[in-house]
Amino acid sequence: MPDPVALVPFFIAALALNLTPGADMTYVIARAAAQGRAAGIAASFGIAGGSLVHTALAAFGVSALLAHSEAAFVAVKSAGVAYLLYLAWKALKAGKARLSGCSAPAPAGLWRVFAEGALTNVLNPKVALFILAFLPQFVDPRAGPVWLQILVLGTLFNISGTAVNCAVAISAATAAKLLKGSAMVGLWLNRLTALVFVGLALRLALAERR
Repeated sequence: MPDPVALVPFFIAALALNLTPGADMTYVIARAAAQGRAAGIAASFGIAGGSLVHTALAAFGVSALLAHSEAAFVAVKSAGVAYLLYLAWKALKAGKARLSGCSAPAPAGLWRVFAEGALTNVLNPKVALFILAFLPQFVDPRAGPVWLQILVLGTLFNISGTAVNCAVAISAATAAKLLKGSAMVGLWLNRLTALVFVGLALRLALAERR
C-alpha cells in the first residue's frame, strides 16, 4: 500500500489537477448543458471508468507502449479524433431537427452517455501518458507491490476527479436549464456542444507524444 505520509502531497496535487479545466471537464459540461444534470453525472462516471482502464494499463505496464511507440500513439489518437468528430456530427444533427420542428431524436440514454464518456477517455492517449507520469511519483517500492500502489493511487485520483466533474455537471446543467426556453436556444446549445467536440478533436489531433 502507498505510504500514508506520501498521500498528503498526493491528495493536494490530485485536487489541484482535477480542478484544472481540461478535456474531461469540457466534455462533462457539454453533456450537462445539452441533456441535463443526469447526463452530466453519467458522463462524469463514464470518464471515471475510462480513467480506471488507464490506471490498470499503467499498473501492468501496457501504457508504456504508448510512451515508446509512435505508431501505437498515432493509432489511438486517430481513433479518438474520429470518435469526437462523430459526436460533433450527432450534436449538429440533433440541433437541426429541433429547429425544423421535425421529430428530434430522443436524447441519448444515460448508459450510452456513460459509454461515450468512457470511450472518449480511453481513446485519449494523453490520459494514459499523464497517469503513467504522475502516479509513479508517489510510489514507494519498499511499501509493497508497485502495481498495487498504482491501482490504489489511480483509484483515489479518480474519486477526486469524479467528485469535481459531478459538481461541474450540476452547475452546468442548472445554468443551461435557464436558457432552454426556445427551439433557437436549443439549437445553439447543440451547436455549442458540437463545437466543444470539434475543439476536443483538434486538441487531441495536435497532441504530441512526450
